[in-house]
Amino acid sequence: MSDSKPDAVPGVSKSFTKGSQASPLLPDFAAVRRFFPIALLVILCIAFSLLSPRFLTWSNLLIVLEQGTVLLVAALGMTFVIMAGSIDLSVGSIVALSALTAALAADSLGAAAIIPAAVVGVLAGLVNGVIVAKGKVPSFIATMGTMVIYRGIVLLFTKGAPVSIDGEGFLSAFADRTFGVPHSVIIGLILGLLAYIILTRTVFGREVRAVGGGERVATLTGIRVARVKVWMFAFLGALCGIAGLLQAARAMAATAQLGEGLELDVIAAVVVGGTPLTGGIGSISGTMLGVLIITLLSNGMNMIGVDPYLQNIVKGAVLIAAVFVTIDRKKIGIIK
Repeated sequence: MSDSKPDAVPGVSKSFTKGSQASPLLPDFAAVRRFFPIALLVILCIAFSLLSPRFLTWSNLLIVLEQGTVLLVAALGMTFVIMAGSIDLSVGSIVALSALTAALAADSLGAAAIIPAAVVGVLAGLVNGVIVAKGKVPSFIATMGTMVIYRGIVLLFTKGAPVSIDGEGFLSAFADRTFGVPHSVIIGLILGLLAYIILTRTVFGREVRAVGGGERVATLTGIRVARVKVWMFAFLGALCGIAGLLQAARAMAATAQLGEGLELDVIAAVVVGGTPLTGGIGSISGTMLGVLIITLLSNGMNMIGVDPYLQNIVKGAVLIAAVFVTIDRKKIGIIK
């Protein structure tokens, strides 16, 4: 009897069965993935500080923090979704819908307008989650559709005209400063701490990681994958609701165009922060670092007078570079 072992799958070449492994032509990006955000941040700070003496100043730092708060709050929720191997393209539209809700409730409810804004965000997120988890629709397609629907609702109610906010209680709660620090920044940092605790100290956070690591394995271990997906989209919706409120407070109005293109910045911030689109790994601290990088990139390019159209090209290039560095090539077989 021959001692030779047959192939695991007859008729299939070894090169194909090893398709899930990293290509020998590509280096191991484990170390690069770990230090990529920090290295990129240092490079940006050095480059922009040399090009503009106003870049590394306390006043500009406060501007950067205030500019990045809305992006941070939305990116915190997106971290859970991407970590689970899904995506949400409707975040900008949810932010606009929640901002409209906050603007309509600001005069009568004051600071309590955060409740209806968050509720609208949760409902929009639940719709996304149910379509993805229960309807078995790919998250990319499902949220692309709801992105158009939610934006259409905003346009239907506003008719393209801005809805101004005059409520003093609302503006003092979300647009004022304490010891020179904007209230929106304080709220963003509190939400960042909350997201960190949920991801690292709760069963839900561990389940999200498990789903991203492999849905079939997660199901075999007893995790209710559909429920996890529904709740992670609802959590993202709630954070987008608060982000919309903060953006409306900063602009003192809600507009039909508010949040357009935000999904690109949110996804870029999460991926640049080290959470690969293949899911399974990631961190809140990395996302916060990614938000800082994306915000500094926009702030620095504005400061040195880069053309706005060219800025989009640069952001797209950074996103591609981040995906190239952070993607888990062991899961390359599931990428379509």
